[in-house]
Amino acid sequence: MKILVINGPNLNMLGIREPDIYGKQDFKELELYIREAAKSLGHDVTLFQSNHEGEIVDIIQSAYGVFDGIVINPAAYTHTSVAILDALKAVGIPTVEVHLSDISSREEFRKFSYVSMIAKKTVYGLGFEGYKKALEYFCK
Repeated sequence: MKILVINGPNLNMLGIREPDIYGKQDFKELELYIREAAKSLGHDVTLFQSNHEGEIVDIIQSAYGVFDGIVINPAAYTHTSVAILDALKAVGIPTVEVHLSDISSREEFRKFSYVSMIAKKTVYGLGFEGYKKALEYFCK
């Protein structure tokens, strides 16, 4: 399957930003992990990261008719972005939401997710492994 993996704001700062929460591995290591996991599952994966909400909306819209699935870690936009939710609804591509940390055990404002309203599955608190679990969803 062709899968688009989207990483939102500040994920490019992995290994630097709050390593006690997000781990010490950097973003390049995450991208390598995702590529290897996708290959092992027989998926063709395209990776995208942006700190800008509009760019994330644009890539979701451009996925229409091109990708079979979306894996998204909307990061801080999880809790605020109706625009990302609406873009995911508009394209109708099966989506799995992933988070490195356990958002349910963090600050109160992090416990709500707009993306979970459309996601077929949400995976959180498993670090890099969460991305593999998200990709496995598309093997069904």
